[in-house]
Amino acid sequence: MNLYVNFASYLGLGLLLLTAGVGLFVLATPKIKEFELIGKRNVTAALSLGGKMLGLAIVLGAAAEYSISLLDMAIWGSIGIFTQILVFYVAEVVTIRYSLQNAIEEDNRSVGVILFSLSLAVGWIVAKSLSY
Repeated sequence: MNLYVNFASYLGLGLLLLTAGVGLFVLATPKIKEFELIGKRNVTAALSLGGKMLGLAIVLGAAAEYSISLLDMAIWGSIGIFTQILVFYVAEVVTIRYSLQNAIEEDNRSVGVILFSLSLAVGWIVAKSLSY
């Protein structure tokens, strides 16, 4: 019975952190209306937000695997959320020649692919950095 409770606890916390992470990312980038743009079939917005979700899911999976408690998982999951948001702002600074916001709104898919890839790469690095 304890096995099922642990599974449900870690799964619930993982889904909660994933939802919170997406929500915080949307709040941290208020000028970009990802869900509205996705509703208008903007592929770049979907790639950007989808990459954040996958990158964060990679981190949360590693946090669940390597954590010693739910609190430990929550801490590492929060670090993953913060890292994904920070990476978006760093990408905005690095791409000073153009605005990521404008590129997303204009559905510049090459930018979307780079943002998607960056989110996965950062998620993978953070996940592999979780060690004791």
